[in-house]
Amino acid sequence: MTLCELNTCAVETPAQELVVVCTGYKQGSQQDLSCRFGNGTVIPAQLDAETQRISCQLPQNMLAGAESFKLYSGQRYIMDCKHGENCQMFHSCASDRKGAPLEIGATNESTDSPSSVSAIGLIRSLSFLDRYLALWIVLAMIVGVVCGYFVKGLPQAFSVVDIQGTSLPIAFGLWFMMWPVLSKVRYEIMFELFKQRSVWFHLTVSLVLNWIVGPLLMTGLAWATLPDLDHYRNGVIMVGLARCIAMVLIWNQLAAGHPEFCAILVAVNSILQIILYSPLALFYLKVVSHQYTGVGEFDLKFWDVLRSVLIFLGVPLVAAIITRYSLIGLKGREWYDKKFMPYFGPLALVALIYTIWVMFALQGHQVINNIGSVFRVAVPMLLYFSIMWSATMLFCRAVGIGYEKAVTQAFTASSNNFELAIAVATAVFGITSPEALAATVGPLIEVPVLLALSYVALWLHRRLKWAT
Repeated sequence: MTLCELNTCAVETPAQELVVVCTGYKQGSQQDLSCRFGNGTVIPAQLDAETQRISCQLPQNMLAGAESFKLYSGQRYIMDCKHGENCQMFHSCASDRKGAPLEIGATNESTDSPSSVSAIGLIRSLSFLDRYLALWIVLAMIVGVVCGYFVKGLPQAFSVVDIQGTSLPIAFGLWFMMWPVLSKVRYEIMFELFKQRSVWFHLTVSLVLNWIVGPLLMTGLAWATLPDLDHYRNGVIMVGLARCIAMVLIWNQLAAGHPEFCAILVAVNSILQIILYSPLALFYLKVVSHQYTGVGEFDLKFWDVLRSVLIFLGVPLVAAIITRYSLIGLKGREWYDKKFMPYFGPLALVALIYTIWVMFALQGHQVINNIGSVFRVAVPMLLYFSIMWSATMLFCRAVGIGYEKAVTQAFTASSNNFELAIAVATAVFGITSPEALAATVGPLIEVPVLLALSYVALWLHRRLKWAT
């Protein structure tokens, strides 16, 4: 299919069909054009060049539940559409003279490779804060270390009031890392989607990857690469136990994953972490690693970990649910998504950068004195993100899972909730502990690696044939 200069598209719902009406359309030819819905239904679409209408003949009994759908040309994800709104366009099928696909809004300049256009579009789709997040983290680390090394009395200033052994200023940073992210989750779609049998298969695959394979792999890599650094190793293990509920939403959107399925996984993992993180932490740290057993060293207790999870995950989760549904009830969903969240959402990354600055400021001397160990912590994390993502994508494609859900599975399984790991390590072991320092290195490695894997995902989407 070729679509030239699609400027805007809107969705209409006449009887018996969904219609996408586009403006700025010049010419086109149909090639495997289809509409795909959240429940997995695929409806062939028809393109009428004269009326600029792309229509999907949908059964009457499905119209009420089809709030949104995605328009595809073959395996190419073109746009995401909702009734009564403009469509959010991701890829056009317009081509330059070399045959390289161009994005909506792109000029018709030739490029050397198809992937180069996708990479540019991917970077441009990020906000300024997201785009350079790895840089902000590095700067926060450097400034923090400098402040901690040269500014005296900084630890005392952050320890005036504490919550569960964590100073109040740091606690606020930890809460604001989680609250905006959890406010994005569409918990309301869970009950409807759980009625679909196919969802349970994909959910089972995700739970096995997230709660069995992921922790085992991270623990094995931590032991293989950090056998002589007990406390740093245990900090890495704590990162592996925390399943991603934050950045995965960004990676999934960039790689054109399945948004509804991603929302389910984020919601489920948010709840499961409150239940599973504490027993898994005790199992992997005390039983597997035989650390913190109380024999001549710190005794890690179940209630200490659970209390930290409840304070630093449970509190923002409750706050997020109250925030989401009270504001939607008062102002409406469109206001919440388009007016409130664009300003509230970025506070999570600001809080992350602030927390990292504080932690490195309090550990300035330790970082400088153990700089080699800090760099070594990056090795198991780099291996984990790469292996887990690649293996999940290969597995999903081998068992016939389509691209959208495959890439969602891959990013959910390979990402980690470093916010929770930082919060628990800080609360249980202390802000200046090696465990907390190791957890803090997590986002520095995860952000650039998974951003790069977003490019790889889009490249694989174009190059390989995926199940529908």
